Amino acid sequence: MLEVKELPLDKKNLKEFTKFQINLYKGNPYYVPPLIMDDVNTLLPSKNPAFDFCEAAIFMAYRDGKPVARVAGIINHQLNKMHGHKEARFGFIDFVDDHEASKAVMDAVENWARVKGMNKIIGPLGFTDMDHEGMLIEGFEELGTMATIYNYPYYPQHLERLGYKKESDWMEFLMEVPEEIPERYSRIANLVKDKFGLRVIKYKSRKRIKTEYGHALFHLINESYKNLYQYSPLSERQIEYYIDLYLDLLNLDLLSLIVDRNDRLVGVGIALPSMSRALQKSRGRMFPLGWISLLKGLKGKNDRVDLLLVAVHPEFQNKGVNALLFQDLIPYFNKYGYKYAESNPEMETNAKVQSQWEYFNYRQHRRRRSYSKKI
Repeated sequence: MLEVKELPLDKKNLKEFTKFQINLYKGNPYYVPPLIMDDVNTLLPSKNPAFDFCEAAIFMAYRDGKPVARVAGIINHQLNKMHGHKEARFGFIDFVDDHEASKAVMDAVENWARVKGMNKIIGPLGFTDMDHEGMLIEGFEELGTMATIYNYPYYPQHLERLGYKKESDWMEFLMEVPEEIPERYSRIANLVKDKFGLRVIKYKSRKRIKTEYGHALFHLINESYKNLYQYSPLSERQIEYYIDLYLDLLNLDLLSLIVDRNDRLVGVGIALPSMSRALQKSRGRMFPLGWISLLKGLKGKNDRVDLLLVAVHPEFQNKGVNALLFQDLIPYFNKYGYKYAESNPEMETNAKVQSQWEYFNYRQHRRRRSYSKKI
């Protein structure tokens, strides 16, 4: 017998909700689990400041008492108000290869959204762009990353069978790290510095970064990404939350800040050693020994680096500012022995962003999709 339950958003249920995914992918060599408490805190109203303007619900399907599917429903009221929409989101979706199970949880989240007055549902998406988004449709035999979703190849087939259509695609790229900065990038970077009076600044103190540029960094992200697909501006409470959550994790050599003549932040590049293997070893747990694997991932030998974020102020976009970021970061990538760099997901329509990789040896190795359906 198949049964679907809406579970209260408390720690006990959210741990069960998160562990279902980790157990579903046990032994899969490409899946990278989240930290359990990260996903719990994302869906916990008392922890995630996105609940100031969002609401959410989680659903799990059980067959004979055993969990077989899960999904979260999210309504971002801020974004709906901005665009005059009545859209819900679905995310955190996982299911065994059982069409009855996937249909059951999607029926539940669609009905929840409909009762809330929504007329369309989109996903997989989170509360904001800081959460995982996009269902994998190509690249199932590529190692996943900390910042992206991995799913089995049957997932898209299940959604399409339920009437979901393509909304938008993201592409991802794997680059070989060059031993030298490409000559064209060096030339462009020097021209940009001279023409606009820009410079890269580096820090040795995380406390100073938080004080001097912590808020500016996330305000720059808001300004840079404001016209991107489904972007939800970060609130001041979210900014405070992410400053505390992320800035302490960074290797400061891999943080590149670009400022103008007046020390205004106009560009940022953030990279992090790949945590994929470390998270696989920890299976999402910090304790009792998961933290050792994670520490090794941050500090130990690693041949891959994740380009988590690049943001450039609209005033300087398409003017070669990205060349400054690579001019700064490539020597550090070589210093730490990184051979490959993972791009973040990029909209398939954003040819200008994708063109920045043409001076590297690269391949497009993953594609992911958001789906939508009228309800």
